[in-house]
Amino acid sequence: MDLKTIRYEVDERIATITLARPDRLNAWTGRMHTEYRWAIAQADDDPDVRVIVVTGEGRGFCAGADARALSGHAERGGYDPGTDEDIARPGYGVSPELDHDFAFHFGLTTPVIAAINGPAAGVGLVLACYCDLRFAAPGVKLTTAHGRLNLPAEYGLSWLLPRLIGLGRANDLLLSSRVFLSEEAEAMGLVNAVVAREDLLPHCNAYARTLATTVSRGSLAATKRQIALDLHRGLGDSVADSAERLDAMMGEPDFAEGVAALDEKRPPRF
Repeated sequence: MDLKTIRYEVDERIATITLARPDRLNAWTGRMHTEYRWAIAQADDDPDVRVIVVTGEGRGFCAGADARALSGHAERGGYDPGTDEDIARPGYGVSPELDHDFAFHFGLTTPVIAAINGPAAGVGLVLACYCDLRFAAPGVKLTTAHGRLNLPAEYGLSWLLPRLIGLGRANDLLLSSRVFLSEEAEAMGLVNAVVAREDLLPHCNAYARTLATTVSRGSLAATKRQIALDLHRGLGDSVADSAERLDAMMGEPDFAEGVAALDEKRPPRF
């Protein structure tokens, strides 16, 4: 694909997807949506990729939907996603609940880390919330944004935020659409840590390398899949699924390698 709104790079088992419209604070468009899903599919299908890092170029992570696109929706009197029917569908096929925009992140087998380097508003916050881990620079502005545009909560954020930070905090952010900073987001558990801006991407890459070198690809994929499915099922089903996976994965070479590494007191070679 001819990428115009993102950059896609792979290095040391880490795929980095950079939203690359810095003059617009990486505002979201139909083309960016299409290119982003293509890149996510590439990374998730690549056996050499263990972790995906998503960030923004320049001063912003993603300032939400592009203002020109919003104007177009207003003129049409309805929503046009600006994507084609043949858009990539990474993570689809695991569960019907996950076969939707952004929810597909939960169907991936590869962990996704958001490096929130600048403002994340509306769909930009949605994207960050669907990542598995979030690290942010200090003083970054975040907002659900939809209330100021006479819109509903977007892309299932009304389902996701209460599960991430609890109903009371989610109600505050969703009903008010107020701006809050990364430090408050850390305090409420929405971001895992606030990291100095110059250290943000190195920190995320170091975390990703730890996952890539100390945890097997099979374990990462299985655990991510369990977390996603457990959002929709009861405890008994979760225990039964884990037992089935345990039995199967103990027959795999990476289990034998993990046991050998533990016994020999050395890092595993997954």
